Amino acid sequence: MRSDLDVDIHPAYPLSWQARAVNGVLRGTVKPLGTVFLRGQGSMRALCALVDATGSLPGRLPRHVTVRPEDFGDFDGEWVRWGGGVDEGKVLLYFHGGGYFVCSPATHRPITWRLSRAARRPVLAIAYRQGPVHRLSVSLEDALTAYGVLLERGYAPEDVLFAGDSAGGHLTLASMLALRDRGLPLPRAAICLSPWADLTASGDYRRRRNRWADPMLPAGRINWVAGHWTRGLESRDPLVSPVFGDYTGLPPLMIVVGSTEILRDEGRLVAERARVAGVPVTYEEWHRMPHVFPIMADVLPEARLAFRHVSRFLAAVHAQTGRPEPVERAA
Repeated sequence: MRSDLDVDIHPAYPLSWQARAVNGVLRGTVKPLGTVFLRGQGSMRALCALVDATGSLPGRLPRHVTVRPEDFGDFDGEWVRWGGGVDEGKVLLYFHGGGYFVCSPATHRPITWRLSRAARRPVLAIAYRQGPVHRLSVSLEDALTAYGVLLERGYAPEDVLFAGDSAGGHLTLASMLALRDRGLPLPRAAICLSPWADLTASGDYRRRRNRWADPMLPAGRINWVAGHWTRGLESRDPLVSPVFGDYTGLPPLMIVVGSTEILRDEGRLVAERARVAGVPVTYEEWHRMPHVFPIMADVLPEARLAFRHVSRFLAAVHAQTGRPEPVERAA
């Protein structure tokens, strides 16, 4: 019998007018911008500067959310806390997305503060080193370093969660595979939002069903970025393309994707491979939601509901050990 953790969920909420509007705006702005900017290192740096400038602007956070910087030496990060009674003995380690070359913990605060509320614990979001200067291996070592620091500070592995979106979902999966292969303790569970998991030629986005339906990501340019990061590497290495990983021994996973996004199939394949290895997976496919739609929770009601689902997943994880935690009540 399948457990409450090992389920496929296709939320049947009616598509909101906000979602229709957001999809239209993304199709008319973000997708064309990606087509223009993702063509070389110079244009990648220009896009980085644009996103960094907008991401550094003061964001709208609830007054009871606090943000505190953290310095790891070679990279930094920030602690994000929901003020409604978080458990300081536990932590969620978050890896932001952005194709391994753009975005930061600041750009992803709409996700991290809501994860702090859903998980009832502080969130540590790290600004791992990324391109175009650094390679994938540097980002991975930064993720493992941050986890090691948490363990050194006294957090038990079973009190740590991993989470990430897009490239950060890739980093979440690669980090757990690397920890397992090195014989190191694993976190309690992990959450992947629209994970980018296949960087090989077999993942040619121009041949995918959703190449036209995706309102946000241009297929050809995602191919180019994948080729850029895998140059000189074995692209089928599970730490490069986690979709080819053996997930034996990994903790429960939650994978959240949109039905029309171009990375949907990668999330499905990761779920299938993990289940074959005996890992319970909560796989959620949300109707017509764009890539990493939870980051749009300020405007999308579906995104706010997704954090309720995260909370229920975590309650199911903790129920396995007889240590249930409260389920989020507020949307």
